[in-house]
Amino acid sequence: MPASDRKGASAPFSLAIDAMGGDHAPDAILDGLELAAERHPHARFLLVGDEVRLGALLAMRPRAAKACSLRHAPDVISGDLKPTAALRIRGSSMRVAIDAVAGGEAAGIVSAGNTGALMALAKIVVKTLPEIDRPALAAIGPSARGDVVMLDLGANVQCDARNLVEFAVMGDAFARAVLGLTNPTIGLLNVGSEELKGDERVRQAAETIRDSHIGTNFRGFVEGHDIAAGTVDVIVTDGFTGNVALKTGEGALKLMRDLLRQVFTSSVPARMGYLLARPALDRLREWMDPRRYNGAVLIGLNGVVVKSHGGTDALGFAHAVDVAMDMVTHRFNENIREGLARLSAATPRETPAPR
Repeated sequence: MPASDRKGASAPFSLAIDAMGGDHAPDAILDGLELAAERHPHARFLLVGDEVRLGALLAMRPRAAKACSLRHAPDVISGDLKPTAALRIRGSSMRVAIDAVAGGEAAGIVSAGNTGALMALAKIVVKTLPEIDRPALAAIGPSARGDVVMLDLGANVQCDARNLVEFAVMGDAFARAVLGLTNPTIGLLNVGSEELKGDERVRQAAETIRDSHIGTNFRGFVEGHDIAAGTVDVIVTDGFTGNVALKTGEGALKLMRDLLRQVFTSSVPARMGYLLARPALDRLREWMDPRRYNGAVLIGLNGVVVKSHGGTDALGFAHAVDVAMDMVTHRFNENIREGLARLSAATPRETPAPR
């Protein structure tokens, strides 16, 4: 049986888990934790939700039960609830889990629930790190040369030069923690690779990054095709452009899958060709499996906040937990603080003139 809730325990929980968020909660969440507990045998999870229901389900998942402590939360934030309304539901599983992070009981949270609600609660309850103007939404995607990090993906529609510079520092730390890269390369998404392309905001951000402590890994401006090409490890952009690029890429992948299905079912010879090509297609399917990239991260906060896709299954949720655990284990927030301190020392902010 799961351990009882231990408020005030000497060691914080590795992660707080919103057990009731998502299309297939709580079963997919608990199945994902069963996998995650095997991968992270020393992790401790604070599982938040309907205690009676979760207790019965955990009894059938021994690894998850051993790793989890339960905390009751009577309410659930629905997927269509507005963020402003979600802020008022203090007894929701998402809010109770976020409160645990804000109070230092857990190092981070993983939720498959309402994205807008999670972002709003995280910003208001967990709050941003010192020196961070705005948190950014980051995620990992496939490219021709391996995985690539991209941020911002929609948390900030409008950004100034300083925001983009902060995103670059956070993206550098993210790639080191989650992808295990020692010197991740960084590019600013632009309408061309030439130095004079783009607006003043992007050019100013490029100049600041180039002169900063991560400047040696900065490759300047990159274009849309460079995302899939893997030209750099970290793509930095504003949330409007990043979200459009993300949705375009998702649509292109779906189109490719649909076209392949049509091609290999169009005739008897095509079906025979599919049988011959099946081993290679299985490898391609595994490489492009969206569950491998599940887990968008709201970075720049006083805690780790990972958003799992609401419709994911156990494998996808387990990957989101993997992302969160990597960030906790590799001192992600400490690395951001150190990077921003070095950035501030090199490029102090302008203070407004007294009125």
